[in-house]
Amino acid sequence: QVQLVESGGGLVQAGGSLRLSCAASGRTFSTYAMGWFRQAPGKEREFVAVDIWTGGSTYYADSVKGRFTISRDDAKNTVYLQMNSLKPEDTAVYYCAATPRYYNSGYEWYGSGAYDYWGQGTQVTVSS
Repeated sequence: QVQLVESGGGLVQAGGSLRLSCAASGRTFSTYAMGWFRQAPGKEREFVAVDIWTGGSTYYADSVKGRFTISRDDAKNTVYLQMNSLKPEDTAVYYCAATPRYYNSGYEWYGSGAYDYWGQGTQVTVSS
């Protein structure tokens, strides 16, 4: 069983930055793909980014590409989401997700069903 705990959310002005953290329990963190999703009020949960194992590929949603960066520190069992140039439309609850599974196609990582473990979420609010 893997437990995920997010932190780092908050209120920021448009154009600002935040860094989210997700601390994971478990000894095999480095073999898990770690992802970030978000859910805005009245909308479905959507993919943001994924880091596929240590030294593996990363994928980003088009809406955040060039502004957000996912990274991981296996020594700390932590994955990060650096969010720059934030926009009001980035306002959402951000969730960390993990899976030990591997998918051959990039698009397979985009669905929430691809992940087995979820954190409780952290609120990010971007004011205009």
